[in-house]
Amino acid sequence: MFAAYAARIDRDQPLSGLELGERPEPEARSGWTTVNVKAASLNHHDLWSLRGVGLGEESLPMILGCDAAGVDEDGNEVVLHSVIGQSGHGVGPEEPRTILTERYQGTFAEKVTVPSWNVLPKPKELSFEEAACLPTAWLTAYRMLFTNAGVRPGDSVLVQGAGGGVATAAIVLGAAAGLRVLATSRDEAKRARAVELGAEGAYEPGERLPRRVDAVIETVGAATWSHSVKSLKPGGTLVISGATSGPNPKAAELNRIFFLELKVVGSTMGGKDELEDLLSFCAARGVRPVIDSVLPLDRAREGFEKMAGGDLFGKVVLTV
Repeated sequence: MFAAYAARIDRDQPLSGLELGERPEPEARSGWTTVNVKAASLNHHDLWSLRGVGLGEESLPMILGCDAAGVDEDGNEVVLHSVIGQSGHGVGPEEPRTILTERYQGTFAEKVTVPSWNVLPKPKELSFEEAACLPTAWLTAYRMLFTNAGVRPGDSVLVQGAGGGVATAAIVLGAAAGLRVLATSRDEAKRARAVELGAEGAYEPGERLPRRVDAVIETVGAATWSHSVKSLKPGGTLVISGATSGPNPKAAELNRIFFLELKVVGSTMGGKDELEDLLSFCAARGVRPVIDSVLPLDRAREGFEKMAGGDLFGKVVLTV
């Protein structure tokens, strides 16, 4: 079957290890099911895999891709939950939690095999392309907002780095849930797009906001950390799920954190129940993932280059 896969690890030039070509079809396993992939979306996780983060040389070649929607062996339209081993279903009792492509072949292929427990019904309201955007970036944003930030309709939220997959999802989901969303971006066009998607205002990174917020959704890291902490109300919550600009800010702002009794919460992906809730929320409220571009699988390299260069707003989707 045709697939996009990591053939080599290169920390400095990750795309040099990306290859497109034929790979063996997945083998049947007890308790697992094979899905014919219709659409799969890119995540920064795929770039990090090509750099060797979470993926070792001994596991190569590895088909990339965490997210997918497709048709299962019984003809059902489905969405995949990409965390394997979280529940013990389909794996050994001592197996640690992993994401597809860390231990098991991923979704950038004509077929993928996952534990049957990891397959959820695709709402009829969502296309395959839209559904394929949800299991990683959008699920991460959903968990950050509604599980870990604990915000309620009417609360205010700052989303750093509009344009990235998680940040864009947080803007759309927050606005749909009745939150007062503010956003930042270095790019004027991305700030304008954030407002179109429901943000009340969009600002330069580090710019003084019109008011402090109840929560901050942080994926940028070092470059925006100080601004995030300073933007919170007393008792507010900063939820962080990534650090694309680096993990070591110049100032940790510890005095402000303890004096204002701020909460800092780490967040990674989300559970199957949260993905079910996210799918239901999108179907019921008419929320649709923001898609930057849709490419056939044999043009996957273009999508990777687009993501690596930061020249996108929303998700890149590959179709089979």
